[in-house]
Formats: sequence, structure tokens, C-alpha cells
Amino acid sequence: MNSRTHWYLIDSDQDYEVAVDRYEEIKRSKIGSEEHKEKLLLVHLISEYEKDTLDFPDVDPIELIKIRMEDLNLRASDLAKEYGDKGTVSKVLNYKQSLSITMIRLFSNLLSVPIEYLAKEYELRGKSERLNII
Repeated sequence: MNSRTHWYLIDSDQDYEVAVDRYEEIKRSKIGSEEHKEKLLLVHLISEYEKDTLDFPDVDPIELIKIRMEDLNLRASDLAKEYGDKGTVSKVLNYKQSLSITMIRLFSNLLSVPIEYLAKEYELRGKSERLNII
């Protein structure tokens, strides 16, 4: 187990990889524990680094999810496993249902996409109104 206790701003890809690896080790830590506090710090540091370095295309949230799924070699079943409902994930990926706040949070973490990119407005197919998620 990597027991890194001192974290600083992430300023290199190498530091980023170390932080992501550590996050993966402690992501299910017990609330209130030292590891949980470390996890919260890592989420912030990783998110800030990604905002500064990752260049996301200007597409709607569903297209961005599909792009990141391809980048990470994930399938819809992987998203469903994380979310817990295959039918809902399928509807979302086919523009039949909007992303929920829970999905945005889960997929942001799973796909390493800042929440604000997944919370953008987009249209459902067959619907004329625009959706404002948050």
C-alpha cells in the first residue's frame, strides 16, 4: 500500500499518475478516516490538474462521455455497473433520458471529466426543449 502523507499541487503527468493510483487505492475509505480525508484532497488536486491540462472537445455531455469511454476502453456495461441500472444508462447514451445529478457525479469520477462538462445543456432526441441539468 502506498502511504503518501504529504500532497502538493500536481504539476506533472508523473505526479498526476501517482495521485490517481493512490486515489484508486483509497477510494472506498471509511468516512471520517485519515484515508478519507486524503481521498478528498486528492479529488481536489486531481480535478484542478485535469482542468488545467486536459483539453476536452466542445461537444454535448453525451458525446463527451462516449469519447472518454473510447479513450478508457470502457463499454456501456461498465457505466451501468458503476451506476447500477443498465436500462437508464442505455437511455441516457441514446439521448432518451437526461443525465441525473448522481450520474454526473459518478461518471465525472469514472471518466475523469470535470463535473461542469457533464452538466451542460443538451437536447434529448425527439424533444424540442433544452435540458438544464443543474
